[in-house]
Amino acid sequence: MANHIVLFEPLMPANTGNIARTCAGTNTHLHLIEPLGFSTDDKYLKRAGLDYWDKVDITYHPNLPAFLESMPENGRLHIVSKFANHAYSQEDYTQVDEDHFFLFGKETTGLPERFMRQHEDECIRIPQNDEHVRSLNLSNTAAIVIYEALRQQNFQGLETVHAYEQDKLK
Repeated sequence: MANHIVLFEPLMPANTGNIARTCAGTNTHLHLIEPLGFSTDDKYLKRAGLDYWDKVDITYHPNLPAFLESMPENGRLHIVSKFANHAYSQEDYTQVDEDHFFLFGKETTGLPERFMRQHEDECIRIPQNDEHVRSLNLSNTAAIVIYEALRQQNFQGLETVHAYEQDKLK
């Protein structure tokens, strides 16, 4: 079982950098679907990801159909959208024979409507007050969803406790 964060045509380098850092810290594979709204050499992208870029497993896809074709047979698609009819926390991410692919839309327009309608059953939502905001920040949303999957998976491969040389609690 592996987890994957997939960004469809991301526009903001800081969001992608923050998500890359989350991927490095959670052993999550990052997929970027082109075109990107920035260069991967962008200084803001590197600043947000700090010095973790060499720890991130990144795959680039030229478009959405190419990404979908690349998914393995055991891949399960989860489309994160405010338009979904059930919450991300209602899903079961514990099947050991499945890879989980969490697909996030472009910051300004999301995913294409036709694609969303074709995959309505795969859509999940983070509850929010829609009267106050249009959407949550992309990097925050990715962190919320991936940590729910990891929680259900008992944080497999992650340290739940770590001893530090300069431990502030010792």
